[in-house]
Amino acid sequence: MARRAIPILKQLTAPRPTWSRSVTYMPRPGDGEPRPVTLIPGDGVGPLVTNAVEQVMEAMHAPVYFERYEVHGDMNRVPQEVIDSIRKNKVCLKGGLRTPVGGGVSSLNVQLRKELDLYASLVNCFNLPGLPTRHENVDIVVIRENTEGEYSGLEHEVVPGVVESLKVITKFCSERIAKYAFEYAYLNNRKNVTAVHKANIMKLADGLFLESCREVATKYPSIKYNEIIVDNCCMQLVSKPEQFDVMVTPNLYGNLVANTAAGIAGGTGVMPGGNAGADHAVFEQGASAGNVGKDKVVQQNKANPVALLLSSAMMLRHLQFPSFADRLETAVKRVISEGKYRTKDLGGDSTTQEVVDAVIANLD
Repeated sequence: MARRAIPILKQLTAPRPTWSRSVTYMPRPGDGEPRPVTLIPGDGVGPLVTNAVEQVMEAMHAPVYFERYEVHGDMNRVPQEVIDSIRKNKVCLKGGLRTPVGGGVSSLNVQLRKELDLYASLVNCFNLPGLPTRHENVDIVVIRENTEGEYSGLEHEVVPGVVESLKVITKFCSERIAKYAFEYAYLNNRKNVTAVHKANIMKLADGLFLESCREVATKYPSIKYNEIIVDNCCMQLVSKPEQFDVMVTPNLYGNLVANTAAGIAGGTGVMPGGNAGADHAVFEQGASAGNVGKDKVVQQNKANPVALLLSSAMMLRHLQFPSFADRLETAVKRVISEGKYRTKDLGGDSTTQEVVDAVIANLD
């Protein structure tokens, strides 16, 4: 054997050094305990996609367990036991609830937000690798005020054939949603916050909203602040969406802007979101358009679970389980990128269960 081979053999047979990971998180006692989460499967595709989340959580051995409650959109109101469960657990995961159009009972989604003071709605609209869209480099967070505006529900018939609907804007709610948006931008290393308004016409109501945003913006000098009229905003979204970063809006505008941004970035079936207040958070599919789904989709078991899976990753981060959130997000993005298992809205023909099985197979 050549002499120079001996040192190489010694290197190969020598004991390897033991590497230890640096401490990145020091848990407090009890931090790793499984957390209870209120689960509302909802209507339409809701039970399908919430079941998908349950399966993936179980496969990951995620430190959460669900308390299930049956709530449906045709109920007069959310049962008190459900409200009590969310108040106790602080966190809820829900599928879509049908909202009657026109007459009938009021929206249970709005009831939940008001009852729990879930004043901030957050929808993250971004390009998923491997999913073709008309625009690239889209990563928009739409933060909308969730408790007032046109959604105040203050309507009455003045005389037969004349209905008056009140839009309520308060300085308190405008300031706290603006602060939430800037706090989100600051903590997530975002660079810009854009306020969406119609103050050129609604000078008092939207004017108050803008005034509040401007005051809050002065406290965050490192974040650039912009303003845009809502109709111009919609035009800019469909032509050059990559210019937007964080957007803060009153209630109705945010609903429209979030669904527009979701459509641009890949569809409502892949956009995560949640509703947050000072004490409670409810996670659900981010963009509302079609979140209940058609009956045919339910019958064929072909509902897209991606949006709620990504929303549940947001929930895991909220519960301070970031490693589980990263595993889940990585697996979902890998499945989308590979393109083998996609539901019809994403150009494929897979069932919900096939997508779920693929996500579980890709968990690290």
